[in-house]
Amino acid sequence: MDPPECQGHSHDGSGDDDLGLSLRPQIDFSLVKCLNEELPNAGKQVLKLHEERLSSDPYLKSNEDDPELLLYIPFTEAVTVKSLAIRSVAPDGIEASPPRTIKIFSDRDDLDFETARDMEAPCQLELLPPHHFAEGTIDYPLRPAGRFQNISSLTILFVDNYDEEDDMSTIVTYVGVKGKGSGQKRAVVETVYESQGMKKDHKVKGEFGNQQLL
Repeated sequence: MDPPECQGHSHDGSGDDDLGLSLRPQIDFSLVKCLNEELPNAGKQVLKLHEERLSSDPYLKSNEDDPELLLYIPFTEAVTVKSLAIRSVAPDGIEASPPRTIKIFSDRDDLDFETARDMEAPCQLELLPPHHFAEGTIDYPLRPAGRFQNISSLTILFVDNYDEEDDMSTIVTYVGVKGKGSGQKRAVVETVYESQGMKKDHKVKGEFGNQQLL
């Protein structure tokens, strides 16, 4: 299948541009969760500093033979998210494919794989392959913009990848979020997640407690 055309995105040059500032300082790293990650806490580790965005280690990789990942990113205050950057360059010796399709949800702390796959997302993106801009990252504006204003969290479902057989693991080496903060702190409530979702069997394997900011 041919890759998507070079449109609807911008090539990233700095952490501060017309798509906003990096929202990394507003991320509540203690509550970041990723389902179906091969290594514990890998989802947190790819939310790197902007100056580290080209590094291929650490990386986030889905479990073997299952391309899906579900990354939950809560914020410490209400934010407006303008764009998302994702880079996927596998380190030497790691067999995995970059993601192709992602679905992005706002303020949904109750998603598991089955629900996220079946639900219509406010924004769905088809990512360009990494060789399109190997020397940097690509910013994808989130539209409609109104769905990502004054939000407390993002949840990203990595649906598939560029492997034609669709049974190779997905790898992500950087996730960057740009926009602006509000300074309005949020209160904490408890929620529960499915701990692992395999594409071939999305029954709950176990659960872990999580907290979502409202």
